[in-house]
Amino acid sequence: MDAVVLYAILYAGGIVFLAGCVGRAVRYSKQPIHLRWDIQPVPHSPSGELKIMVPEILFLKGLWEFNRPMWYVSFPFHFGLYLIAATVALIGCAAVVPIAPLHAAAVACGTVGALMTLGGSLGLLARRLTVRGLKEYSSFGDFLNLALFTATVALLLAGQWLRPAGSPGPLAIVRGAATFNTTLRLPAVLAAGMGLGMLLLAYIPMTHMAHFIAKYFTYHRVRWDERANVPGGTIEKRMAEYLMYRPTWSAPHIGAGNRTWAEIATTNPAKGPAK
Repeated sequence: MDAVVLYAILYAGGIVFLAGCVGRAVRYSKQPIHLRWDIQPVPHSPSGELKIMVPEILFLKGLWEFNRPMWYVSFPFHFGLYLIAATVALIGCAAVVPIAPLHAAAVACGTVGALMTLGGSLGLLARRLTVRGLKEYSSFGDFLNLALFTATVALLLAGQWLRPAGSPGPLAIVRGAATFNTTLRLPAVLAAGMGLGMLLLAYIPMTHMAHFIAKYFTYHRVRWDERANVPGGTIEKRMAEYLMYRPTWSAPHIGAGNRTWAEIATTNPAKGPAK
């Protein structure tokens, strides 16, 4: 792959990823208010919030407690991605401060992260193909996403392990992209892996894989939202507005049509939609 082409993919992929993440966050922030219920425990300090969020985000605590077989493949997949993200940060630091320990840490972190992600993605694919409950609810997109992750990390590992001696590695390529050094002769497999990785990165915010962006809103806008619904307050006004929405759901038992949400919500579904 030509260096100019790879650099263009790296820059474009990063820009699209950041723009997509920001767009998702803005979209989530504008969603209607959730149903007013309390899900305990509700922390009342930043340290309390971190005590709950860190084990869940880093170690998938809820999955460990309630779906242990799924945890065995989902945890290495997600934690491997965290290590790959850390690798990118380490490579960036090593490109600015060229010291051997940073480069060694990036190589170790990247190798472990890629292996964990590869094993996790293959495990998730196997479960979706063999476990009836998962297979029935898996879409083409679910398989495509896992296949893309599998192909990407496999290419990256192969590219790093099999690249010719003396050829530029990830650190040299990142430096080349930063300085737009078009004279680099890129190893084909590694360049393909890095290019596919950036295309995958740009694709993530456009899919349900962007659920990591929703974590903040899930916790702070749903689980831990304790704002009081006082008469004449913001919540009451927003709920009154939402009740006038006209859902377009196609399910026949909802009977949406031209009915408002208030009309649908006050209809007994056991008796069918109002005529």
